[in-house]
Amino acid sequence: MAASSTSTAAELGTIADNVAQYRRRVADLAEPWIGTDREDLVTAIHEAERSLRTAERNLVRAMRTAD
Repeated sequence: MAASSTSTAAELGTIADNVAQYRRRVADLAEPWIGTDREDLVTAIHEAERSLRTAERNLVRAMRTAD
């Protein structure tokens, strides 16, 4: 049975929304550490946030392609 591109697009959209929520949560984790001696932690969190942003963009692109 072939998958429906509409259902694939919908699932990709849902996943992209969830990744966006996780990206915001991860970004919020850096806030209390900014300006402290834990710049290593802030840097690692921001790197994770950027990776999630890239994943979100790729999912949205895939969703638009599936539509």
